Amino acid sequence: MITIERIEQLEELSTLKKEYVKQATAPLDGMWLCGFVPMADHFGFYKNEALIGFCCLNSDSYLLQFYVNQPNQALADDIFTSIINKENQLIGDVIGAFSSTAETHYLSLCLDHAAKTQVNTLMYQQIEKAVKQKTDLPMAAATVEQLAEFVEFAKVNIGAPEEWVTGYYANLISRQELFGYWKNNELLAAGECRLFDEHQTEYADLGMVVAESERGQGIATQVLTYLIALANDKGLIAMCSTEKTNIASQKAITRSGLTSSHRIVQFDF
Repeated sequence: MITIERIEQLEELSTLKKEYVKQATAPLDGMWLCGFVPMADHFGFYKNEALIGFCCLNSDSYLLQFYVNQPNQALADDIFTSIINKENQLIGDVIGAFSSTAETHYLSLCLDHAAKTQVNTLMYQQIEKAVKQKTDLPMAAATVEQLAEFVEFAKVNIGAPEEWVTGYYANLISRQELFGYWKNNELLAAGECRLFDEHQTEYADLGMVVAESERGQGIATQVLTYLIALANDKGLIAMCSTEKTNIASQKAITRSGLTSSHRIVQFDF
């Protein structure tokens, strides 16, 4: 018999999380893996009191991850079906799921039960070992004193919530993973070169924001080129993602030399 319990300490899932990331056929998106997933509610699957799998559910009642370990994978379909059929009161309503095409078993379960699917995000990865282009764009690492400037920049240009982006950028600055491009003392672009601490440590996950007034001038491509070179200097492979609707970002990423072969798909049950 399978029982499901809430997981309060994510450390309990460290072994299963490692297995989950390892089974992926491509690196998982850093913002989802390290940002959205840790904020979700996690639930463990127990067989004879042994932890054999887990799932996590965001505040909008969408599954973000689902995994059953290899010795018990035959049970995965029944567990997944019981969850989306709302048979577990602890988990409650599950209206859909997000899965990358690199999470093949989880993706297959979602496809089996989906009433509607749509691509949410395009995932990109560096194929060539080193960036082909060079850029003279003068970028510099952000300092603690510049935190408020970066927060305001993100609020104005992408509508980022102040409380969230303050903590997010503060962490990046402390890790020396946030960079800026200024012209005439005005911040015009922000770039992120995020390193993984536990999983996918051979990759660097990139992000960038360009001021609305400066878009369409090739700055986004130059920022990404700078970040790719920075990642390569650390011996890391560059990766990034963007929403399906962000055509301008997709063009900039492609021009910088990254290739997209995977997607994050939204499923509605």
